[in-house]
Amino acid sequence: MNDRLYSLIEKLQKERCLSLSEYEYLIGNRCEEAAKMLADAAVVIRKKIYGSSVFVRGLIEISNICKNDCLYCGIRKSNRHCERYRLTEEQILACADEGYSLGFRTFVLQGGEDGYFTDDVLCRIIGEIKSAHPDCALTLSMGERSRESYERLHAAGADRYLLRHETADKEHYRKLHPETMSFEERIRCLYDLREIGYQVGCGFMVGSPYQTDAALAKDLKFIETFMPDMCGIGPFIPHRETPFADEASGEVELTCYLLSVIRLIHPSVLLPSTTALGTIDPRGREKGILAGANVVMPNLSPASVRKKYELYNDKICTGEESAQCKDCLSQRMKSIGYDIVTDRGDIKHFNG
Repeated sequence: MNDRLYSLIEKLQKERCLSLSEYEYLIGNRCEEAAKMLADAAVVIRKKIYGSSVFVRGLIEISNICKNDCLYCGIRKSNRHCERYRLTEEQILACADEGYSLGFRTFVLQGGEDGYFTDDVLCRIIGEIKSAHPDCALTLSMGERSRESYERLHAAGADRYLLRHETADKEHYRKLHPETMSFEERIRCLYDLREIGYQVGCGFMVGSPYQTDAALAKDLKFIETFMPDMCGIGPFIPHRETPFADEASGEVELTCYLLSVIRLIHPSVLLPSTTALGTIDPRGREKGILAGANVVMPNLSPASVRKKYELYNDKICTGEESAQCKDCLSQRMKSIGYDIVTDRGDIKHFNG
């Protein structure tokens, strides 16, 4: 590791920020020694805040119907080979009830931008889940909506909202999305969510087509300035029915490197080790935790629909029951010295 790289890592640990050019250098000149230094520092600071706890979120994939046509996504509207489904309200509530019995105290309702889920429908579902399980946190990941919609959902009881920005580089965003979508609208949504009072999550793909080190540097700068409560990053994995079908997947090594950097930028951030990491590497989720992540998201969706919610090729855990999924993750975390914790898992603010 050269002297400049070493000094940048030291600066990041002390100041929690770098310039765009410094982030780009940190990414472009990464090496095994730098990755270890970053991961060691990330784990130290995370353990100071969260100990050896890894929070679990019960993921309920409520619909794979989507009005959008994002070029990287397996449930894009142009994919005529996608077997579409939409969970009924009764199925969603049953998933939450089962998750609660297994110890989950945070549920994530995730889906494509499906017009069926109007504010009225979602508010009713939110109300019923919160009425049945008032000690639980409820996260939505339902894409771009109006500010008024976000306000209604928050008033109904939604605590958190996940909306990946995908890339903080405007030109890169245009290469990944149809003309009907805009970078400005995505960022507007994130700031609206923050102002309304949600715990807000953003995030990006690592290794997506046309991505450069400079674009990744902008992602890190955005996280540094926006300071999300949650940040989901994972490797890009192509889907066979998209324009990016023949593109290479992102790298586990770079994803873990960036997880460590994000932990040092924002020590208290809730940082998932994603299913995508586990899809391209059998020990990917463990590697993510060892790089500084502290959240995993087992699937509570009915086993019959899990293969249908295929954002990318060969997604793992599509055949397991909810209890199996949780037990598998628990054993994986124990194997590296961590324990999954099934409480709400709220962010713990850190001033050190």
